[in-house]
Amino acid sequence: MSINSAMRSGVSGLSSQSSRMAAISDNISNSGTVGYKRTGVQFSTLVTPQSGGGNYAAGGVTANARMEISKQGLIQAASASTDLAIAGSGFFVVSDKAAGLGQAQFGLTRAGSFRPNESGFLVNTAGQFLQGWPIGPDGTVGDVSRETFADLKPVNLAGSAAAGQPTTQMSFTGNVPADRTGPGAPTVPYKTSVEFFSPLGASSRLFMEWQPSTTPNSWTINVTDSLGASFGSVDVAFNDSGAFAGSPSAYSGVVVGSPGFAFDATTGRATIQVPNGTTPQQITIDFGAPNSFSGVTQFAGDYDPKITKDGASVGQLSSVEVDDAGTLFGVYDNGSRRALWQIPLADVPNPDGLTAQDGNVFTVSGSSGAARLVDASTGAVGSVAGGALEASNVDIATELTDLIETQRAYSVNAKIVTTADEMLEETTRLKR
Repeated sequence: MSINSAMRSGVSGLSSQSSRMAAISDNISNSGTVGYKRTGVQFSTLVTPQSGGGNYAAGGVTANARMEISKQGLIQAASASTDLAIAGSGFFVVSDKAAGLGQAQFGLTRAGSFRPNESGFLVNTAGQFLQGWPIGPDGTVGDVSRETFADLKPVNLAGSAAAGQPTTQMSFTGNVPADRTGPGAPTVPYKTSVEFFSPLGASSRLFMEWQPSTTPNSWTINVTDSLGASFGSVDVAFNDSGAFAGSPSAYSGVVVGSPGFAFDATTGRATIQVPNGTTPQQITIDFGAPNSFSGVTQFAGDYDPKITKDGASVGQLSSVEVDDAGTLFGVYDNGSRRALWQIPLADVPNPDGLTAQDGNVFTVSGSSGAARLVDASTGAVGSVAGGALEASNVDIATELTDLIETQRAYSVNAKIVTTADEMLEETTRLKR
């Protein structure tokens, strides 16, 4: 009977609108959830075979829920440098367990609110561990699989101390006073202390003594250790006129104070060997080439030494930075910066075909296709934004509008059921 089919159609409408209501409820409740993907409900018609003639049998409607995974949410600034967002397509790879805690299950997510836990692992609010490839001392990740997750490891910041970097070169670019040379020159040299670092990161000092000569525009440079022992010395004369006035004119009179001291008069570079460990530490000191203003100068005024050098002591991790290519750098309290992890992005042919799990995590399925690991900012994947988060892609105004429409549609479908019921009662009363 057509009235029965009308009632069934109304019931299917109630069921479908209930499903839509459930999806809207999830969308609204997760409107503030980082990386949440909206669920939309699409309706499709159910058709009942018709018997012909003047009769029509209602089929009804069915609801099909789909997550809008490929639709990106707004990228917002975050307070922590370990908060990560993806500008474009792609997913972070996460696991439900850290290394050594049993068989881990991998998943994909856009929820990048990562923080170090008590063991130093980067974990998001759902308890998922961020995965990446450790970067070796050579600055590369080596030969890793990009078709599977086998070579991925949980990103860990614990124990990421920076090894000491030995000092290998220095540059002296300061000024020595021109009016202090010549007759009556002071007998006490100008002295500058310079810190340098051994291969083990230990701090030591050497001294550069500038002794003015009684000959105008001439000085003697003496390089000593912290105890006053001389590595070596050299005389330097400065131009007093012409286009190169104030620059060194020539180096001469090299005196070797300890083995390994050498001076190149054509470049203005001294080489010393410091007895640190089995192999002496070699340091090059650049004073500037003759007829050049790249190094030391002599003008009227004060003694104003300016020294730059490389090397660093052992440093502790103070903060991290992530660039748009997904490289995580450690910034240390000794001023050094080192690449620690490469965070790849997973790319799938059909993101909307992924299977949703708890915690804004998705797993690959037959509909999504296999995942492939790609460096951020390359190929089809987007870039990584450090110190940012992707907001939910839910539009509250749209959800409220859909909520009102669903409420009215549910009421109308309920009216179908009650009306059909009244018609059936009327039919029953015909027998009385």
